[in-house]
Amino acid sequence: MQVPFFYEAVLPDQPSILTLSEDTSKHCVQVLRMNEGSMIALTNGKGIYYNAKIVSPNKKQTVVSLANKLFAEQTKPINSIAISFVKNASRMEWFLEKATEIGIAHIYPLITERTEKSNFKFERWESIIISAMLQSKQVWKPQLHEPSMFTDFANTNFEGTKMIAHCENINKSTINSINKNNNQLILIGPEGDFTIKEIELAAANNFIPVSLGNTRLRTETAGIVATVLLQN
Repeated sequence: MQVPFFYEAVLPDQPSILTLSEDTSKHCVQVLRMNEGSMIALTNGKGIYYNAKIVSPNKKQTVVSLANKLFAEQTKPINSIAISFVKNASRMEWFLEKATEIGIAHIYPLITERTEKSNFKFERWESIIISAMLQSKQVWKPQLHEPSMFTDFANTNFEGTKMIAHCENINKSTINSINKNNNQLILIGPEGDFTIKEIELAAANNFIPVSLGNTRLRTETAGIVATVLLQN
């Protein structure tokens, strides 16, 4: 039987006694009804994994004893996606959940010329990402970045291969044909696609145009397809 898996942003470098956050304490004691001696697992989302035993259960400040520290290196290459906000907030949240489960490392919300809404809910989105990380038994949490204007982001330095997925009828590569040994970054546009001006700006900054298939995809669907192709 697998032990419950929790996120604690700050974990010590060595096994010791730790007081859990109020959220984790509440979940352990009030939701799961865990008692003294119950076992849980903890990660800080930065590769560290601990087994832990509850020493003093309390709904606000549960104390645990940490043991068996493990560290997992982040999977290489490190892949990133910059994706436009979408009008429907639930669709954006669905994308965040699934991209996390698949294993993306960085998520950059984009504001493009055709982006209709840009309501950035950091705490809610971060919560969705953490839940998806724990559900998929990962110890590296995707980094959620602050929103960027497309014109600024296109000029940002990136150590690796840069790609842009769009619907214009020009010659495009496939993601699978690109060297997968490099870190990769892909841009995904809004419902109305990137403008020609934005596509030209990306090309001027060495973004490779790529195809995601023969059908026109919703923004969040394109994001998931791109994430899968990057990770495989």
